Amino acid sequence: MDLQNYRAQLDQIDDQLVSLFKQRMETVKNVADYKKEHDTPVLNAGRERDILYRVTGACGEELQEYTKILFSTLLELSRDYQENRLNTGESALCREIAAAAKSSGQFPSRAVVACQGAEGAYSQMACTKMFSLPQIMYFGRFDGVFRAVEAGMCRYGILPIENSSAGSVTEVYDLMEKYNCKIVRSLKLKVEHCLLARPGVKQADIKEVVAHEQALNQCGDFLKSSGVKVTAFDNNARAAQYVSESGRSDLAAIASAGCAELYGLEILSNRVANTDHNYTRFICISRDLEIYDGSNKITFVASASHRPGSLYSLIAKFATRGLNICKLESRPIPGKDFEFRFYFDVEASVHDPDTQTVLSQLEKEDFFTFLGAYSEVF
Repeated sequence: MDLQNYRAQLDQIDDQLVSLFKQRMETVKNVADYKKEHDTPVLNAGRERDILYRVTGACGEELQEYTKILFSTLLELSRDYQENRLNTGESALCREIAAAAKSSGQFPSRAVVACQGAEGAYSQMACTKMFSLPQIMYFGRFDGVFRAVEAGMCRYGILPIENSSAGSVTEVYDLMEKYNCKIVRSLKLKVEHCLLARPGVKQADIKEVVAHEQALNQCGDFLKSSGVKVTAFDNNARAAQYVSESGRSDLAAIASAGCAELYGLEILSNRVANTDHNYTRFICISRDLEIYDGSNKITFVASASHRPGSLYSLIAKFATRGLNICKLESRPIPGKDFEFRFYFDVEASVHDPDTQTVLSQLEKEDFFTFLGAYSEVF
């Protein structure tokens, strides 16, 4: 037999599989209707475990793992189909999303905005890119930004969430869990770190460098080769201000070029980052759910139950509908050993029926928080 004959055989087998799959899903529909009538939960973990044990034992050792994957997928699809049958009517979350999208309109050009740091901080740069006419209030720490937004002191807050080389800003993720705020926009900002010192200071004179911990990480190669002492500050702009006021000739800061002009410093080097491709992603948060025109990304946090395949089950809800999960971040649950919550960024519109279906399903999970629908600008 040649390749064409084998392919013809596969086509025949696939046709049989499709027919059997349709039969199986028709039976699954009947099961869903029965469970709805008798108020029975969709998931029966023991039943699924027995199925996997039976079918993997029937296929032989060589195909055992492949069979497990195939039937795990079938069981996932069956659960999804049952949940769709049981979820009649619009969920409370989908109603809230629809109301927010209807009332929000266009993203505002002016607002009172909370930023961490001081004038010249990268958060301030991100803010002026998002808003053409912002009134900025500065706070010393990230939690100050969250408190200002939650209390209604500022309508919005700007926070760094991840960097292309140093990774996630875990403190901000943890504060998202603590405060009841939503993401309304995000922005990728190219970060160009400079080494700044007082006028007349030479780079060879520098014994200590101050900057935010993220900036120190992003410039780690340069700092190690220089052999200088590094001191973490709460913000790069504040570090530049400290250097300006210190009177020291052996001290430098890592900050933006704009901070040199703001604080009367000189740029000793503008190539101190580990890579020229250095971007930080900032999020804009609000107290209320606001969904503006053009929103094409959603973020939510969910916990997977402590059982094999639970995280896969969450991911599969999006994968089976062709929705791309572009970021997945895990954070430990306080007070629980080796248990995690997961932050998902998904490229999806909340107006898409598939997205609404998944969100309605997730709303029924033990822990699920919708953090916003928004667009990302550059």
